[in-house]
This record gives sequence, C-alpha cells and structure tokens, in this order.
Amino acid sequence: MSDHAVSRRAFLRAGGAVLTGTLASTSGVLALIAPSTSWALELEALDAHQGATVLQFTRHVFPHDRLDDAVYALVVKDLDAGAAEDPTTRRMLIDAVRRLDEASGGEWLSRSAAEQFVQVQAMEATPFFVKVHSTAVVSLYDNDMAFAHFGYPGRKGDPGYIHRGFNDLHWLPDPPDGASGPVPETA
Repeated sequence: MSDHAVSRRAFLRAGGAVLTGTLASTSGVLALIAPSTSWALELEALDAHQGATVLQFTRHVFPHDRLDDAVYALVVKDLDAGAAEDPTTRRMLIDAVRRLDEASGGEWLSRSAAEQFVQVQAMEATPFFVKVHSTAVVSLYDNDMAFAHFGYPGRKGDPGYIHRGFNDLHWLPDPPDGASGPVPETA
C-alpha cells in the first residue's frame, strides 16, 4: 500500500459529514436519469444527523410520498452551503435540529411521522421553517430529477419550449379544463 492510499473510513472522517442514500426504486424515472442508484452528499457545515433531520423536516413541509430522498437532498445541499458561508444561518439550522431533538425527548428522527409533523407545525412561524420553505421552493422543484418525477416536460429556456410543454399542464394531477391555455402565435 502506498503512502497516499487512504481508507474510505479515513477519507469520510477527514472530509466532513456525508449524507447518503439509495434510490427507492431502481425502475422508476429517476433511476433512468441518475448515474447510480446510490447517492452521497458531502456536508460542509452540518453533521450527518443534522443533514438527515433537515431532509426529513423538508419532507414534512413539502410532502411527496414517492419523491425520492435524492431530490430532497438538494435542499439540504443548498442549506448546508448557505450555512458554510454564513455563521448565523449555520447556528439557526443547528439550533433548530437541537430543538426538534429536545422536544422529542431524544432524536426527532426516531419518532413517528405523526409525532414529527406535530413538531414541524410548532415551528411554522420560526426563521428555520421560513428558511427551509423558501430554499425548498427552488431547490426541490427546479431540477431535472423533480421534472422527471412529476412528468414536467422541460424548462422555459429549452429549445422548442413553446411547442413542447409551454401550455401542457398534464404533468399536474387533474388540471382543470382549459388551464393550459392557447399556444401563442409565432412569427
């Protein structure tokens, strides 16, 4: 073994916390676009427990039963990056996880979904809830994995958008008749 060889465990310990997961379905639409069925997110400011707690909290704020944790991890990634840059954000996230754990009498993650949700509701007016919510609105829904999951055909700037998805709301469950509107005239 060379002097430069490092065990996986030593690398992870030296590199900070890592949040990991596996795609829930290896036959779903995400599996088709993902390079692997496993994913990992290296955290800069949060530890693995804090990252997992923020991920689960986000699931309660924006619940989608079949949306994979890999998509929710994008919210954690953005919150962690913000916490790495701003000590106030870091402290807010860490304190909120600590409060969730304390209110649960242990680890919040070990509680049932119903018990977790009670704590989420109790934090609805806090800066933590607002930060998770405002970050998730963009991080959770504006990415190719979410687009694939929900069946959204493309981004506004994609070539051919006017003729491929502009007025197609079929990716939403039960859109009202006429909600898509007409395709605009092209010159």
